[in-house]
Amino acid sequence: MMFYFIGLGLGDAKDITVKGLEIVKKSKRVYLEAYTSILTVGKEKLEEFYGREVILADRDMVETQSDEMFEGSDTEDVSFLVVGDPFGATTHTDLVLRAKEKNLEYRVIHNASIMNAVGCCGLQLYNFGETISIVFWTDTWKPDSFYDKIKRNRDLGMHTLCLLDIKVKEQSIENLMKGKKIFEPPRYMSVNTAAEQLVEIIQRKKEEGEKDLAFTEDTICIGLARIGSETQTIIAATFTDMMTVDIGAPLHSFVIPGELHPLEKDMLKLFAYNDDVKQLLNS
Repeated sequence: MMFYFIGLGLGDAKDITVKGLEIVKKSKRVYLEAYTSILTVGKEKLEEFYGREVILADRDMVETQSDEMFEGSDTEDVSFLVVGDPFGATTHTDLVLRAKEKNLEYRVIHNASIMNAVGCCGLQLYNFGETISIVFWTDTWKPDSFYDKIKRNRDLGMHTLCLLDIKVKEQSIENLMKGKKIFEPPRYMSVNTAAEQLVEIIQRKKEEGEKDLAFTEDTICIGLARIGSETQTIIAATFTDMMTVDIGAPLHSFVIPGELHPLEKDMLKLFAYNDDVKQLLNS
């Protein structure tokens, strides 16, 4: 018997592969990893399409109660569903290692991930450098270590895919200190927030006297929303404009282009926010 890691793709319930669906239907238990990404549909739609119960697996369950998920997988099939690909933007190698420690067999059913679907914006995948994550800032915590990776990519002429923060089942400091299991509403970073934080970083760099900046407020960037769904949206705008554009509901991703091939420029013109962006792409 087997513990399966099954990618769900990026859109809705029907994006699961035929092979993945066959395994889900015959599995004894089906878990849905519910803290690193979301589909455009909820658990109920998945259950309706799969014809069976789906158990939500939050961060606490995956990281501290994996024995509960593994239970019985030596004698029956158990499926662990992951939005995107199990080894795409968010990897689950820790679960694989824990499974092997228990001498459990596992198998991976792959699917589309933002790591390859980002090519829909027109940029060539082999021109992407290191991927970064941008987290929500607080009043007292504003990390910017990822800026150096953006600059390194840009210096090499490479594009940068920025994965934007997701806060699901998070507790406030107050509730954590009081030991109360009260969770904050889910939060999904928008391209607006990402652009604002990135612009604040370069403004700070300017004040510190740094002249060789990775980008400016007038640099073109790309906002992507709900990739893989019927309402997929892509827009190419300057950082200044990206702070205010509306590309709708989550999930959002953000791309900072490096050197652009003429074909990449032509593709980005299809998604240009305004004529100013088209002129920049023509220059």
